[in-house]
Amino acid sequence: MRVSSSDFVDARGVRLHIRRWGAPDAPTLFMLHGWMDVAASFQFVVDALGDGWQVIAPDGRGFGLSAWPVAERGGGSYWFQDYLADLDVILDRYAPHGEVNLVGHSMGANVVALYAGVRPQRVRRVVDLEGFGLAAADPKRSPARIAQWLDDLRVPPELRTYATLEEVAERLIRTNPRLARTRARFLAQHWSKQADDGRYRLLADPAHKLRGPLLYRLDEVMAAWSQVRAKVLHVEAARSQTLTMFAGNLPVDEFKTRFSAFPDWREAIVGDAGHMLHHDQPEQVAALIADFCA
Repeated sequence: MRVSSSDFVDARGVRLHIRRWGAPDAPTLFMLHGWMDVAASFQFVVDALGDGWQVIAPDGRGFGLSAWPVAERGGGSYWFQDYLADLDVILDRYAPHGEVNLVGHSMGANVVALYAGVRPQRVRRVVDLEGFGLAAADPKRSPARIAQWLDDLRVPPELRTYATLEEVAERLIRTNPRLARTRARFLAQHWSKQADDGRYRLLADPAHKLRGPLLYRLDEVMAAWSQVRAKVLHVEAARSQTLTMFAGNLPVDEFKTRFSAFPDWREAIVGDAGHMLHHDQPEQVAALIADFCA
């Protein structure tokens, strides 16, 4: 495995952990992980990329070794736009001038795609790994959504703990049966930490489990996508269950018409892979990224 180093960056009072692989003078890829994941999740893709790239990947706020928001900022409150603001800080630190290559998985893919629309002059390429956005929401659901959020705030969520690191690895395999056990054990070391009571706790703020009070506004998202200057590569698992889930009652082709908002968009399909396609087929994913961003 390629060895990474760690930096820490202050993002408006939240200390973000940055994992880095490769030489500082190599072409750079910025990689953003998905929900309830960590930057080390890209290790297998990084290994497949080889020595020709530098990869910079943050642990999102409230995940991995990054800090949770401090109490005076609402502690445990997460707004999607915070991830874009954090990316702004990271790029100012590592690539203050010129255009950058952004890679994101799932939630991270939605972050980089939006960022490319609101900072179009800063982005050269976008690689979207299984990023779809949510189903368009009916505005009439807003009162009920806010009421549910208020109710949820009364009972803070908790995350399960595990007796051993092997149990954490088993949890990862149950979520993704394609995940090789050796990879699951590696990920478990970065996904959790042993607490004083001897049990392993996930490196994630339980507040991420709270559903926010705002509905998903597809028209606003597509308005941002329409401003993207970068070429966009959407990488999808064949017969993606995540796509089917988000599409709901809509035919998949109809759901994906949203991608027409991007001025320059194309897709690649990866076989024998699920939503965590960067774990299932890292060599294929790495080759797609390298060819597209070369």
